[in-house]
Amino acid sequence: MKQLIRIILIITIAGLSACSTKDEMVVDKKVSEPDLQQASALNVQLAIGYIDRDQLGIAQEKLNKAIEQDSDNVDAYTTMAYLKRKVNELEEAEKYYLEALDIKSTNPNIHNNYGGLLCQMGRYDDALKEIRLAYEDPFYETPYLAYANAGTCLLDKGDYKEAEKMLRKALRDQPNYAGALISMAEIGVKTEKYLMARAYIQRYHAVARPTAESLWLQIQSEKALGAEEHYLKYARRLLKDFPDSDEAGMLEEMARNERIRE
Repeated sequence: MKQLIRIILIITIAGLSACSTKDEMVVDKKVSEPDLQQASALNVQLAIGYIDRDQLGIAQEKLNKAIEQDSDNVDAYTTMAYLKRKVNELEEAEKYYLEALDIKSTNPNIHNNYGGLLCQMGRYDDALKEIRLAYEDPFYETPYLAYANAGTCLLDKGDYKEAEKMLRKALRDQPNYAGALISMAEIGVKTEKYLMARAYIQRYHAVARPTAESLWLQIQSEKALGAEEHYLKYARRLLKDFPDSDEAGMLEEMARNERIRE
């Protein structure tokens, strides 16, 4: 499964302001020393807007400027780390997370996000230590994010029993959290608990738009349960909505193998 779909990415910023020509003029003009922190914060917000529009080169320029203006701006480092993850420059992303932790070593959001990155890199034990620092923090306002992150990481590690425990903790706090629901569905498929998988993927589709990954999980569940009508329904939808996805390729391969066996 695609780890980037499952991995939780949190960016802690004061707000997401829309980019404008006026904003650009304010940020780019020469500012006095007391204004540098404000200009740095605005550049981070501008970068977020550019990332949302997939203008990643300009976003990186804004973040570099933000760091130059205020080398203690934690949001600039964590947003740059997010950008580097987005372009799959994972070692660079790690450097920026470590810079952020040098400034704010007790921030649970940073520990949670850094743990997600380490899990993405396959460094599971280190990842789980970082994520634990987040969910064990009594002042962390959204521990369900860290529980879900830990559960997803344990799922990737192949420890399905512990993964399920952490994901259930996340869902006790936030029953409709899509990231935890789809991971629970995947555990159901991987452990051949197909009724469980069906139940969780249905809950997922009640709160989130179907993806190639979610439809593939539903297809596997319905097929294993012998629900041919549902299996064919979701198979057609996967091929129609996500024809170029890896999951569509896996579905076509499965269909070819079945014809060969017949």
